[in-house]
Amino acid sequence: MSYEIKEESPPRHKRTRALENVLIMQGGGSLGSFACGVFKALVKQKIKIDIVAGTSIGAVNAAISVGSKSDQPEQDLEDFWLEVSESNLQIIPDLWMYEWDSYNKEYLVKKISSSSINAAIFGVPKMFVPRWQWGNSSSLTRKIDEVSYFDPKNWTYIYDHSPLEKTLEKYIDYKKLNLAAMQEEEPNVRRLIMTAVDVMTGKPLVFDNTITEIKAKHILACSGYPIYGFPWVEVEENVYGWDGSLLSNTPIREVLFVSPRNDKNIFIVENYPQKIDRLPTNMVEVINRYKDILFCDKDMYNIQLSKLITRHITLIEKLYDIYEKYTDKTKIKEDELKKIKEEYTNLIQNYGAEIKSVTRIIRSESESPTMFQNANFSTKTIKKLIEQGEKKTLEKLAYTEPLKFDFNL
Repeated sequence: MSYEIKEESPPRHKRTRALENVLIMQGGGSLGSFACGVFKALVKQKIKIDIVAGTSIGAVNAAISVGSKSDQPEQDLEDFWLEVSESNLQIIPDLWMYEWDSYNKEYLVKKISSSSINAAIFGVPKMFVPRWQWGNSSSLTRKIDEVSYFDPKNWTYIYDHSPLEKTLEKYIDYKKLNLAAMQEEEPNVRRLIMTAVDVMTGKPLVFDNTITEIKAKHILACSGYPIYGFPWVEVEENVYGWDGSLLSNTPIREVLFVSPRNDKNIFIVENYPQKIDRLPTNMVEVINRYKDILFCDKDMYNIQLSKLITRHITLIEKLYDIYEKYTDKTKIKEDELKKIKEEYTNLIQNYGAEIKSVTRIIRSESESPTMFQNANFSTKTIKKLIEQGEKKTLEKLAYTEPLKFDFNL
């Protein structure tokens, strides 16, 4: 007896899966403005995004793009970045220095932006302030013991980023941000996925606006990077969140975990390139490169694993068809038949997402590398990054096969 499964007849679960377009936004401090340009280009090309996911500054970008108070989230996102950059104090002037170019064997005169130095000393008032500037901090998310606040031996953070909460109030409608939990009422609201890490357990914290009521504290927890001196934030009783980039700066795995059923077209905004054209030539470039490697996308294996799971699901369906048609079920115990049916139904109905395409929009260096380029909040640099993100995305879409972007608009 031959068993024939016709390939032209698509698997049952494939016919009922939706196709979701996912935008993944990496962290990266001021480099996050690059994602603003990417988002502007996607809106301009009328590409509908169903899920926006991010961590660190990527979570901030994601929250504004989903919960924008206006009907133009791309404009709100750009206005946010310009407001933040314009608050960057320019007290210390730019510096000039000689730098040795080991490839051309000569010294070059190089202008060094002082923006990151100013940010380190004076903060960026619309986003964060140092502890020693008590008068500038609203401390919206934490109750501070004034005695320990000024005693360095008790410090667990250097910069207070609670001013970010007040800035976000201008751009985010939190009611709209959480409407995705009621899709019947507002089916066009995007799904928001933000990631943090539990300080006490080291386990990931995933904030999904279809499950959790997203508040400012969740956004601040996702962007509280301790290595740069930002604090943890209590997101619920005895649960303290730190920046999700400590675990993964590209939360694809988390998206696949919360949405394992529907197929995906994935756009990844890469603030940190995986590949470079030449080896670093000095310590500044070495530090710049190690940050690239530390924060670049490492999800290629998660993508491969997802494809493998899809193949497994397809095989299970084919084998189940054979089992249904040709197995003598009288020879199988009733409880075993029930278990097989339940497990099959669970797998087919809840898993099997296929990644249809992955589009990477990668930031390139617009100026000489510096150790603190992700703290350069100067308006000039922010505008350059926004322009670069938009330009690169439009170029990427123009040179990509049209069939890959059949997004059922």
